Amino acid sequence: MAAGPIPLGMVGGGEGAFIGAVHRIAARIDGQFALVAGALSSDESRAQASAEKLGIARSYGDFRVMAQEEAAREDGIRAVSVVTPNHMHAPVSIAFLDAGINVICDKPLTATQEQAQELAEAVRRSKARFFLTHNYCAHPMIREARAMVAEGAIGDLRLVQAEYLQGWMSEEVKTKQASWRTDPAKSGAGAIGDIGTHAWQLAEFVTGQTPAEISAELSSIVVGRRVDDDVRVKLRYASGAKGGLWASQVALGQENGLSLRLFGSKGALAWRLQDAEALIFTGKDGQSQRLTRARDRSESYRTPPGHPEGYLEAFGNLYRDIAEVLRGDETHLDRIPGLSDGLSGMAFIAAAQESSAQDGAWVRIAT
Repeated sequence: MAAGPIPLGMVGGGEGAFIGAVHRIAARIDGQFALVAGALSSDESRAQASAEKLGIARSYGDFRVMAQEEAAREDGIRAVSVVTPNHMHAPVSIAFLDAGINVICDKPLTATQEQAQELAEAVRRSKARFFLTHNYCAHPMIREARAMVAEGAIGDLRLVQAEYLQGWMSEEVKTKQASWRTDPAKSGAGAIGDIGTHAWQLAEFVTGQTPAEISAELSSIVVGRRVDDDVRVKLRYASGAKGGLWASQVALGQENGLSLRLFGSKGALAWRLQDAEALIFTGKDGQSQRLTRARDRSESYRTPPGHPEGYLEAFGNLYRDIAEVLRGDETHLDRIPGLSDGLSGMAFIAAAQESSAQDGAWVRIAT
């Protein structure tokens, strides 16, 4: 394998796109990837203009052409970042997987269950890898929380509370970012897909448990909105644990309020994104400890203590771990989200929508 950065492509993420820029920064934080090709827009002239602005050598107006031509090149890309609206995740990912190119896809997995199954089949028949960027699980203290739960630090899991609260859509928003998110044909779901799946995956990642059944209420608080913007879910685990998940994009005053609290028979853990480098552990005696550095030195913080790392660095952690796998080192493969995480998120969306349509009836999570 050639030394140096891994050649990377990108589909979507052109001018005016938020998440594309985030992926580009994350990919180059540790110098593990070099972005050399892209289909940044379905409009060829716009794609070319964005590529020129970003210094991307090869621009394509069609992602299918890009997949075939890059696979045929000796110096072609080895991985592609898929940063399109949800409804394009499946067709783009499938095209590159079928061409033998590794895929790094933004969440959620797809817009619909049918697309999820099509993508799953493509992953299974391809020799290429598929990764899903649930970036919050790459925060070092979330990984620390996961290790502590696995080691028995909080004892038997009893209660789970996951929240992701935003207020930016508390009224009608007319921006590029809001338009596709509120279009059911492009998003597949509203707040439950956009941020609810993050809360779901975070709880699943840290606890190592998936709820057996849920009871949900999905609401469209803003009049005329065609997708849900507020989600309230009760969780039941096979272990006997109970939980709750609240995801809202109409919680006025909340900017990006992601948090996770776990309560066990021996102790409790609490983490929130606004103070992402701290994990609060409370023992049986009621005394709390503020933990600020993960014990796992493989996290290799990029800055000394007291110099905060956050959202972009967590994304960078995922890209660094993915690069290790692509170079043949699977030491940290188990902490990188992939197809199973995506399918779990899609099962959560489907069960929540079914439950809400039945006035909160308990619905089992498909496995």
